Amino acid sequence: MADLNGRIGGITQGYDVHADWNGERLSGRIGGRFEGKDIHLTLRAGDVDGRIGGTFAGFDADGDVTPERVDVRLGGRIDGDDVRLTIRGGQVEGRFSGRIDGKDVNLRVDAGRLHGRIGGVVEGKDVNLELGGVPVEVAALAAVCAYKALEDEQASSSAAASSSTTG
Repeated sequence: MADLNGRIGGITQGYDVHADWNGERLSGRIGGRFEGKDIHLTLRAGDVDGRIGGTFAGFDADGDVTPERVDVRLGGRIDGDDVRLTIRGGQVEGRFSGRIDGKDVNLRVDAGRLHGRIGGVVEGKDVNLELGGVPVEVAALAAVCAYKALEDEQASSSAAASSSTTG
């Protein structure tokens, strides 16, 4: 059993990531006990599917994952985001959520760590994960799932704060 552990985002606005990998299934938690989501991803013969979060407050993951690329849809067909990553020589690069409204993914692998940034300098989030034997492509997908969960939570909190101040 391999372990994926680390953090997405900063100290005050970020999520911890703790998950176990058994060679086919990544299971664990993004965020804390109360604020956060469970993560369950199953990878069989290059096909990944799973769920991040619960039945109502969560999103599906479905697509293709190989040691060279990640091509996955997070969420539904209409209200979802594409993840397209290329993995080459210790670099994981690509895009999350589309060409125009999306975010860049720039991650590096060294010394058993996956680190870098998702999003830009101002509105992006840092990634710092200990791979612990988890394949890079699975860890990169988990990092993007954590990023989406954190962004969704921040958007929800922002909308709630905005509606309470306008009433």
